[in-house]
Amino acid sequence: MSPLARIRQVAACTALVFLAGPGLAADPPAPAGQAVQGAQSPASAQPAGPVRLAPNTAAQIAHSALLSVEGTATADTLRLTVRRVSDKRLVGSDAITVTVDGRNQAITRESGGGGYEVPISDLRGDQPRDVEIIVAHDGIREILSGKVAVAEGASADSLLRDHKQVAWWILNIVIVLVAALALSRRKG
Repeated sequence: MSPLARIRQVAACTALVFLAGPGLAADPPAPAGQAVQGAQSPASAQPAGPVRLAPNTAAQIAHSALLSVEGTATADTLRLTVRRVSDKRLVGSDAITVTVDGRNQAITRESGGGGYEVPISDLRGDQPRDVEIIVAHDGIREILSGKVAVAEGASADSLLRDHKQVAWWILNIVIVLVAALALSRRKG
Protein backbone atom coordinates (compact mmCIF):
# COMPACT_ATOMS: atom_id res chain seq x y z
CA MET A 1 0.00 0.00 0.00
CA SER A 2 1.39 3.39 -0.95
CA PRO A 3 2.01 6.09 1.68
CA LEU A 4 -0.65 8.33 0.09
CA ALA A 5 -3.23 5.53 0.39
CA ARG A 6 -2.36 5.05 4.07
CA ILE A 7 -2.75 8.78 4.74
CA ARG A 8 -6.18 8.69 3.05
CA GLN A 9 -7.15 5.64 5.12
CA VAL A 10 -6.13 7.32 8.40
CA ALA A 11 -7.97 10.51 7.43
CA ALA A 12 -11.13 8.54 6.59
CA CYS A 13 -10.96 6.63 9.90
CA THR A 14 -10.44 9.86 11.85
CA ALA A 15 -13.40 11.50 10.11
CA LEU A 16 -15.52 8.43 10.86
CA VAL A 17 -14.62 8.57 14.55
CA PHE A 18 -15.41 12.29 14.85
CA LEU A 19 -18.65 12.19 12.90
CA ALA A 20 -20.07 8.90 14.14
CA GLY A 21 -18.43 8.90 17.59
CA PRO A 22 -21.40 10.19 19.63
CA GLY A 23 -23.72 7.62 18.08
CA LEU A 24 -21.29 4.77 18.74
CA ALA A 25 -20.62 5.82 22.34
CA ALA A 26 -24.12 4.92 23.58
CA ASP A 27 -24.46 2.32 26.31
CA PRO A 28 -25.22 -1.18 25.10
CA PRO A 29 -28.74 -2.42 25.78
CA ALA A 30 -29.28 -4.11 29.13
CA PRO A 31 -29.82 -7.87 29.12
CA ALA A 32 -33.42 -9.01 29.34
CA GLY A 33 -34.78 -9.13 32.89
CA GLN A 34 -32.09 -6.80 34.27
CA ALA A 35 -32.95 -3.25 35.36
CA VAL A 36 -30.94 -0.36 34.00
CA GLN A 37 -29.16 1.35 36.92
CA GLY A 38 -28.80 4.72 35.20
CA ALA A 39 -32.54 5.18 34.78
CA GLN A 40 -33.99 8.38 36.09
CA SER A 41 -35.68 7.93 39.46
CA PRO A 42 -38.83 9.86 40.35
CA ALA A 43 -36.87 11.75 43.04
CA SER A 44 -34.55 13.23 40.46
CA ALA A 45 -37.22 14.16 37.91
CA GLN A 46 -36.92 17.93 37.58
CA PRO A 47 -38.15 20.49 35.09
CA ALA A 48 -35.98 20.71 31.98
CA GLY A 49 -35.11 24.39 32.41
CA PRO A 50 -34.73 26.78 35.30
CA VAL A 51 -37.80 28.15 37.04
CA ARG A 52 -38.16 31.91 36.54
CA LEU A 53 -39.98 33.49 39.47
CA ALA A 54 -41.87 36.73 38.95
CA PRO A 55 -42.70 38.85 42.01
CA ASN A 56 -45.64 37.52 44.07
CA THR A 57 -46.22 34.56 41.74
CA ALA A 58 -45.98 30.96 42.97
CA ALA A 59 -44.19 28.32 40.92
CA GLN A 60 -43.04 24.77 41.55
CA ILE A 61 -39.29 24.78 42.25
CA ALA A 62 -38.66 21.09 42.92
CA HIS A 63 -40.52 17.84 43.43
CA SER A 64 -40.02 14.19 44.22
CA ALA A 65 -42.30 11.18 44.46
CA LEU A 66 -43.37 12.27 47.97
CA LEU A 67 -42.97 16.06 48.15
CA SER A 68 -43.32 19.17 46.05
CA VAL A 69 -41.84 22.59 46.82
CA GLU A 70 -43.42 25.83 45.61
CA GLY A 71 -41.67 29.17 45.77
CA THR A 72 -43.06 32.69 45.80
CA ALA A 73 -40.74 35.66 45.37
CA THR A 74 -41.55 38.68 47.54
CA ALA A 75 -39.66 41.94 47.91
CA ASP A 76 -36.93 40.57 50.17
CA THR A 77 -37.65 36.86 50.74
CA LEU A 78 -38.39 33.66 48.89
CA ARG A 79 -41.39 31.97 50.51
CA LEU A 80 -41.19 28.17 50.26
CA THR A 81 -44.17 25.86 50.72
CA VAL A 82 -43.46 22.13 51.09
CA ARG A 83 -46.42 19.82 50.42
CA ARG A 84 -47.01 16.10 50.24
CA VAL A 85 -47.80 15.01 46.70
CA SER A 86 -50.41 12.43 47.75
CA ASP A 87 -52.84 14.68 49.65
CA LYS A 88 -51.43 18.23 49.22
CA ARG A 89 -51.01 18.65 52.99
CA LEU A 90 -48.31 21.00 54.23
CA VAL A 91 -45.18 19.42 55.67
CA GLY A 92 -44.38 21.09 58.98
CA SER A 93 -40.82 19.97 59.55
CA ASP A 94 -38.36 21.85 61.72
CA ALA A 95 -35.49 20.01 60.04
CA ILE A 96 -35.26 21.81 56.71
CA THR A 97 -32.11 23.13 55.06
CA VAL A 98 -31.86 25.34 51.98
CA THR A 99 -28.68 25.96 50.01
CA VAL A 100 -28.23 28.32 47.06
CA ASP A 101 -25.23 27.51 44.88
CA GLY A 102 -23.80 25.42 47.72
CA ARG A 103 -24.14 28.12 50.42
CA ASN A 104 -26.49 27.54 53.37
CA GLN A 105 -29.26 30.07 53.76
CA ALA A 106 -30.94 31.34 56.91
CA ILE A 107 -34.47 29.92 57.15
CA THR A 108 -37.37 31.46 59.04
CA ARG A 109 -40.42 29.35 59.68
CA GLU A 110 -43.66 31.27 59.32
CA SER A 111 -45.72 31.59 62.47
CA GLY A 112 -48.76 29.88 60.95
CA GLY A 113 -46.67 26.82 60.13
CA GLY A 114 -47.54 27.09 56.44
CA GLY A 115 -44.15 27.76 54.98
CA TYR A 116 -40.59 28.93 55.23
CA GLU A 117 -38.84 32.15 54.24
CA VAL A 118 -35.33 32.43 52.80
CA PRO A 119 -33.50 35.69 51.94
CA ILE A 120 -33.81 36.34 48.23
CA SER A 121 -30.63 38.39 47.75
CA ASP A 122 -28.53 35.41 46.54
CA LEU A 123 -31.21 34.43 43.99
CA ARG A 124 -31.61 37.74 42.20
CA GLY A 125 -30.20 38.21 38.72
CA ASP A 126 -30.47 36.76 35.25
CA GLN A 127 -28.42 33.63 35.91
CA PRO A 128 -30.30 30.63 37.31
CA ARG A 129 -29.07 29.46 40.72
CA ASP A 130 -28.91 25.88 41.99
CA VAL A 131 -31.31 25.51 44.92
CA GLU A 132 -31.19 22.42 47.12
CA ILE A 133 -33.82 21.80 49.79
CA ILE A 134 -33.28 19.04 52.34
CA VAL A 135 -36.46 18.07 54.20
CA ALA A 136 -36.67 15.55 57.04
CA HIS A 137 -40.19 14.10 57.29
CA ASP A 138 -41.81 10.82 58.29
CA GLY A 139 -38.49 9.35 59.39
CA ILE A 140 -36.72 9.97 56.07
CA ARG A 141 -34.59 12.77 54.70
CA GLU A 142 -35.28 13.94 51.14
CA ILE A 143 -33.10 16.12 48.97
CA LEU A 144 -35.01 18.16 46.40
CA SER A 145 -33.17 20.33 43.91
CA GLY A 146 -33.89 22.71 41.10
CA LYS A 147 -32.68 25.79 39.26
CA VAL A 148 -34.27 29.13 40.11
CA ALA A 149 -33.89 32.62 38.67
CA VAL A 150 -35.68 35.56 40.28
CA ALA A 151 -36.53 38.51 38.07
CA GLU A 152 -35.21 41.85 39.24
CA GLY A 153 -38.07 44.03 40.41
CA ALA A 154 -37.99 47.71 39.51
CA SER A 155 -37.31 49.41 42.78
CA ALA A 156 -36.54 52.95 43.83
CA ASP A 157 -32.99 51.87 44.64
CA SER A 158 -32.28 50.70 41.08
CA LEU A 159 -33.92 53.84 39.67
CA LEU A 160 -31.73 56.04 41.88
CA ARG A 161 -28.65 54.02 40.92
CA ASP A 162 -29.44 54.53 37.21
CA HIS A 163 -29.78 58.29 37.74
CA LYS A 164 -26.44 58.38 39.54
CA GLN A 165 -24.81 56.67 36.57
CA VAL A 166 -26.26 59.23 34.16
CA ALA A 167 -25.06 62.05 36.44
CA TRP A 168 -21.51 60.63 36.36
CA TRP A 169 -21.57 60.48 32.56
CA ILE A 170 -22.73 64.10 32.35
CA LEU A 171 -20.04 65.16 34.84
CA ASN A 172 -17.35 63.41 32.80
CA ILE A 173 -18.51 65.06 29.58
CA VAL A 174 -18.53 68.49 31.24
CA ILE A 175 -14.98 67.96 32.55
CA VAL A 176 -13.75 66.99 29.07
CA LEU A 177 -15.48 70.02 27.50
CA VAL A 178 -14.01 72.39 30.12
CA ALA A 179 -10.54 70.94 29.53
CA ALA A 180 -10.94 71.29 25.73
CA LEU A 181 -12.14 74.89 26.16
CA ALA A 182 -9.20 75.71 28.45
CA LEU A 183 -6.70 74.22 25.99
CA SER A 184 -8.23 76.05 23.03
CA ARG A 185 -8.04 79.45 24.82
CA ARG A 186 -4.46 78.76 25.83
CA LYS A 187 -3.35 78.21 22.23
CA GLY A 188 -5.25 81.18 20.88
